Amino acid sequence: MSGELPFGLPHNLDYRGGRLRILDQTLLPREERYVEATDLETVAGAIGALRVRGAPAIGIAVGYGLCVALADFLRREPGASLGAARSELVRVRELLAATRPTAVNLPAALARLERVEAEVCADASLDVPGLLAAIEVAARELHLEEADCCKKIAAAGLALLPEEATLLTHCNAGPLATGGIGTALGIILRGHEQGRRFEVYVDETRPLLQGARLTAWELGKAGVPFRLIPDGAAASLILSGKVDAVIVGADRVAANGDTANKVGTLPLALACGRTAVPFYVAAPLSSFDPDTARGADIQIEERAAEEVTHFAGQLVAPESAPGYNPAFDVTPGELVTAFLTERGALYPPYRFR
Repeated sequence: MSGELPFGLPHNLDYRGGRLRILDQTLLPREERYVEATDLETVAGAIGALRVRGAPAIGIAVGYGLCVALADFLRREPGASLGAARSELVRVRELLAATRPTAVNLPAALARLERVEAEVCADASLDVPGLLAAIEVAARELHLEEADCCKKIAAAGLALLPEEATLLTHCNAGPLATGGIGTALGIILRGHEQGRRFEVYVDETRPLLQGARLTAWELGKAGVPFRLIPDGAAASLILSGKVDAVIVGADRVAANGDTANKVGTLPLALACGRTAVPFYVAAPLSSFDPDTARGADIQIEERAAEEVTHFAGQLVAPESAPGYNPAFDVTPGELVTAFLTERGALYPPYRFR
């Protein structure tokens, strides 16, 4: 865990001794229930099913997923060699890498812990428990770093916002999606803590309602005034002059500033561009991908059509209706007023390395 969260908000991830507790976000706001993961398949399934979601949180979950998998391997094969354990980690990384393709934090976390593995295995006296201990330390460091980034992102955002503001946000970029207080929502939560007079419009975020189920739940717990709106109402609300700034998170930012975020983000940026309303992207540098040149090169996850044609397990469209369900869209970098990061606000020309 990475310290106490404000307003009694629960931690989304808690790793201890080979066991990862995952707050099941698919059940919120009706029920707070944790998944107890002691094997790789449970962790991977939780990521794929969105029980844990949000780019920073996915990166953290992947790090702990390696720990869970290696601890499980040790239980099943107590006398296994270091070489066998490293072969198992190759399989683990492949399975985790295939869970969700868009958020850069996932492959970045895998690459980071693979480097740790290579470094510690240079010690000829290392055994499998020693390898597990080293990966556990690295995974916890990743978690703590993401929590610290959230604090710094909040400071960067508050430096640009007035004491009183009406803000709009899309999807969920709060504690549930990160390792700390949140990115886009962390700015709002920290401002409320400091006495800022913020009111928030929350997009419902179809088709899985992360705004309605998760962001509204977090803001309600914190006592931040908000209104839940249909996704289709957001652009006209911006054009009407009722919004002072839009703040969203990001799953991957390309080298030119093109930003992949939850589908429905692009219309907000277009409306802001038309009206000169600031459009801010709040994200840690771990969500930036300088090796991807532009947004067109970002792989966009396409999820099951049933998420569109059904709601809460009930069919809401004609039985024969085909569905198309891209999970993300890409906002051109020129529509982003500033990126709010742990290094402060970044403006074009972008230098993310």
